[in-house]
Amino acid sequence: MTRIKEASTIQENKKLVFQECPITYVMERIGGYWKPIVLFNLLSGAKRYGEIRRAMPQITEKVLIQQLKQLEADGLLLREAKPVIPPHVVYRLSESGKALQPVLYAMAVWAVAESEQNSPLARKDLSQFPAIE
Repeated sequence: MTRIKEASTIQENKKLVFQECPITYVMERIGGYWKPIVLFNLLSGAKRYGEIRRAMPQITEKVLIQQLKQLEADGLLLREAKPVIPPHVVYRLSESGKALQPVLYAMAVWAVAESEQNSPLARKDLSQFPAIE
């Protein structure tokens, strides 16, 4: 990954914004199109790379690998690689990642309610949402 220049103006501005609005910290970690979807897919338990890939057929392999690496670097998921051939890699949520379950559930509830009012996009049955612990 690209190194971040800690003394840059952007980084200084981010530090100030993080102090004023904690939501920006969350969005820095799970923001973007694919990260919440990856996290959602791991809520039900550990998965191998191929399982995650099949659950998200629209994502390119390059982007999925980038997102997994970023989530691992942010401490939201754990990567366990076994030294066998072919490689056996399992991804699971860290404790910090598991703590996002109520946040992701709240996002899903909001999406379903909002889409019922504005457009019928979200058709997910929330009863299938992994149980909040």
